[in-house]
Amino acid sequence: MVLERNVGGLDRIARAVLGLALVAVALGAFFTGNRGLAVPAALAGGALLFNAATQFCGVNALLGIDTCSQKQ
Repeated sequence: MVLERNVGGLDRIARAVLGLALVAVALGAFFTGNRGLAVPAALAGGALLFNAATQFCGVNALLGIDTCSQKQ
């Protein structure tokens, strides 16, 4: 199955930055004993980093949103 790119430009950069921030929050929460915050922050951060790395977002695909500037 080939995932068609639908995340690009500033959207991709924003997802990467927010993903890294959420992973940092998750690590901080984990090491301070707040695992109730660490787990959802890690999952959300990982999902955003996956979107940025693969340039594919399932929600965008379902809604017909495409932020890529060029198609290959």
